[in-house]
Amino acid sequence: MSKIGFIGLGNMGGGMCANLVKAGHDVKAFDLNEAAVAKVVEAGADAASSIAEAVSDVDAVITMLPAGKHVHSVYFGEDGVTAHAPQMAVLVDCSTISVEEARAAHEKSEAAGYQMVDAPVSGGVAAAEAGTLTFMVGGAEDAFDKAHPFLDIMGKNVFHAGDSGNGQVAKIANNMLLGISMIGTCEAFNLAEKLGLDTQTFFDISSTASGQCWSMTSYCPAPGPVPAAPSNRDYQPGFAVAMMLKDLKLAAGAAEGAGANIAFGKLAEQIYEDLAGAGFDGLDFSGVMRRVKGEI
Repeated sequence: MSKIGFIGLGNMGGGMCANLVKAGHDVKAFDLNEAAVAKVVEAGADAASSIAEAVSDVDAVITMLPAGKHVHSVYFGEDGVTAHAPQMAVLVDCSTISVEEARAAHEKSEAAGYQMVDAPVSGGVAAAEAGTLTFMVGGAEDAFDKAHPFLDIMGKNVFHAGDSGNGQVAKIANNMLLGISMIGTCEAFNLAEKLGLDTQTFFDISSTASGQCWSMTSYCPAPGPVPAAPSNRDYQPGFAVAMMLKDLKLAAGAAEGAGANIAFGKLAEQIYEDLAGAGFDGLDFSGVMRRVKGEI
């Protein structure tokens, strides 16, 4: 049994934390949201009243935070992680932030004597609760080895993507592809319907033909074919439009810095930007189907 400090207990972090507790680890949990803390306490975690209390005398610190500014504040603030955690503890940041912010966090951690990995996730809330997330991990090999046992509890697939920041590279490139493919899937289903082909028949054909993709077979934006998909619960997230837009903006920023052509990525960003701007930022990202169909 290891001692773990877990900071950030939102929609994703709460389930991840609970799975570490379920595996028998001693978890001290902290979040500014008291209700979120209470929920993981019910699952068996211990409540911490501060970051300092959460990370003192632990083997690992795991964070799941909204943005890069929160990561840097939590880790390097005056009362942050590196001011209180033992240096032998591995630092595991599962937040999705920019590549530059992740690499800067690695540099600051190493300067303070810590090993750190960036380990953003794919899979959404259901996978976080089920312990079936995919982790894309950037950092040194020995840091990855120390983090792997904890990530393996929270996820089904754990990949070492290479040096610091490469976990974020994998995440934003993957989610850019997801955003693009979701829009294309919506357009295909809408076209099939407009031309008189029913949804289930098109799904049965295309899901076994060259057009098949995860957006279709696991998260179908057309109601019916995939019962667990948000399309069958009025597009409640899931993975919200706001979160997809965040990832597309991160991809666009990284692409600009690298001189990479992402014409479709930019178009997807604009489509989700318009959707969010119209007040649908809380809709599941597969709800772009409604925009394609002209419903919103």
